[in-house]
Amino acid sequence: MNKTLRLGLGILLGSALTVVVLAGGVIAWQSLRSGDPGVAVAVADPQAQRVRGQYLARAGNCMACHTARGGAAYAGGRAITTSFGTFYTTNLTPDKANGLGDWNADDFWRALHHGRGRDGRFLYPAFPYTSYTSLTREDSDALFAYLRALAPVAQANRSHDVRFPYDQRQLLGLWRAFFFTPAVYQPDPARSAPWNRGAYLVQGAGHCSACHSARNSLGGSIAPLALEGGMIAGLDWYAPPLHGGDGGLGSWSEADIAALLRTGVSPRGNSLGPMSEIVGRSLQYLNDEDINAMAVYLKSLPAQPLPSASTAAQPEPAEAERILKQGKKLYGELCVDCHGGKGQGSAPDYPPLAGNHAIGGPQPVNAIRAVLNGGFPPSTAGNPYPFGMPPFGPQLSDQEVAALVSYVRNSWGNQGGFVSASDVNRYRSVPLD
Repeated sequence: MNKTLRLGLGILLGSALTVVVLAGGVIAWQSLRSGDPGVAVAVADPQAQRVRGQYLARAGNCMACHTARGGAAYAGGRAITTSFGTFYTTNLTPDKANGLGDWNADDFWRALHHGRGRDGRFLYPAFPYTSYTSLTREDSDALFAYLRALAPVAQANRSHDVRFPYDQRQLLGLWRAFFFTPAVYQPDPARSAPWNRGAYLVQGAGHCSACHSARNSLGGSIAPLALEGGMIAGLDWYAPPLHGGDGGLGSWSEADIAALLRTGVSPRGNSLGPMSEIVGRSLQYLNDEDINAMAVYLKSLPAQPLPSASTAAQPEPAEAERILKQGKKLYGELCVDCHGGKGQGSAPDYPPLAGNHAIGGPQPVNAIRAVLNGGFPPSTAGNPYPFGMPPFGPQLSDQEVAALVSYVRNSWGNQGGFVSASDVNRYRSVPLD
């Protein structure tokens, strides 16, 4: 081996060793950081605290994730599919062997605020502690008091099925160094009380950024407060932008935003897919003051650059004309009676398609799945008998669905681009949740 080669190899090995030492130092620093328990607040009325905790559990939709289909409430076991593997939610009942029975309020605060388990281990951010860290110690204690009052369920927790190297939990120390800093929400004195309350709910218990923010290849939220929209990992649904600019909620009134959050339907759009579950199981139970506060906050968010449109190949002009002609014919046969000749819809039962960013935005998946599978907004107190959309998948071919969706995404001012038959076929066998 010549001298130059030996020198180059030595430099590479030295650089690699430096990286390993630095990474180990970061992991050690994260492991040794204090999990400050905060200041517990004295409770004069334990029953009122539990009621407050129940309200917060609904605001966070905790039961939805921590309840397996057909299983006992809060007993865990629901699979959360991601690009890193499958995570299984934990038992939150006060069962001593499997749940929170041996936990105390400090342990629970450490999980929500610091993302650390009772034994000090790093928690995977599939549990959205990156949002829950915003909760006050008082609210954390209330939520814990409610969960401790549940009936214990002796259901064992299931081990995560995560691929290497993501199954090496200690490496989360590196992830946390880049993407997580514990911080309780601090009110903005320049803003109104409703705005601050809405910000606290959206950023904290509501953890809206978990779905409505784009993520990088490591699962870190790129801009969690921007709510610029993104694909929901593992669910194949697109969560549209929630910011106050064009393409988001800029043209919506606060009343329309509040109506969607409270009832699942509004003059500007209806909830479908995962959002339908969130409204039905969570948001409809919030009081009007909190719903209106969330609307105030969301409406105020600054505009963000529109996400890039789908990179799928677009057809040649002659082919595009043929597709749009076929799509227009199918729309006239199947859709016009409810959604109108100009895509204007008929509020509140049939949402508009014109200017609907969830339909005509950068991702076509919501429109494809709606045509294939249909769907209903949730049944809520404000809309107990929702009108739904029938599934057209059984009667339309992939090519026909693609033509119909392409027509909707390129009509009435929509500029969403075309979809192909292969795009449609991808979602024929994808479950709704």
